Amino acid sequence: MESKARIFYVEDDQTLSFLTKDSLELNGFEVSHFENGEDALKHFNPMNFDLCLLDVMLPKLDGFGLAEKIRGYDQEIPIIFLTAKSLKEDKIQGLTIGADDYITKPFSIEELLLKIDVFLKRKYITNAIETNTYTIGNYNFDYKNLELTGPNFHKTLTQKEADLLKLLWTNKNQVLKRGEILIKVWGEDDYFLGRSMDVFISRLRKYLENDDRIKIENVHGVGFKMIF
Repeated sequence: MESKARIFYVEDDQTLSFLTKDSLELNGFEVSHFENGEDALKHFNPMNFDLCLLDVMLPKLDGFGLAEKIRGYDQEIPIIFLTAKSLKEDKIQGLTIGADDYITKPFSIEELLLKIDVFLKRKYITNAIETNTYTIGNYNFDYKNLELTGPNFHKTLTQKEADLLKLLWTNKNQVLKRGEILIKVWGEDDYFLGRSMDVFISRLRKYLENDDRIKIENVHGVGFKMIF
């Protein structure tokens, strides 16, 4: 397990959250803790976290609702529910939403660490075999090294340009909503960040203009779609 793996932790019980966060940090994790679902969602960025620990009974937006929102942004990040409920129906609901596992309160920190270890190892193995080099029409895109090259063309991208291009290309021929793009690349859905995103989209169009098969369409009032 990598040290400083990043945990997205949502729990409204102050005593339990203090003890759990402290124990996780003592075991080498970086923990971002939130006390309600709405505040947590505002700060969720799948690029900033490796695993989610969600209490079910949360104020403002419960754990089930929060998990559904998270799955809308990221289908792969491990989600573990922490809950006082042991009803079979609740577990089925959570797993149907897309949770990876359940821990019923009260739980031992050893049990929690074991489950985290299992899911992070699985995630890292998956990520290790994921390609970071893409062929985009006449271009080669090296995401890791921020390089976009083509016939008589070479561009060193900014990290945001690379993140945006990767998101569009890996979802090509699908409409991506503006809010979804902003959350995944900029970390929050904000009007002024949206104006910045429009500038980045224009840059990518210019970089890719030498291959007329590639288009980044503006879907009015919804978002963008990369077509190839």
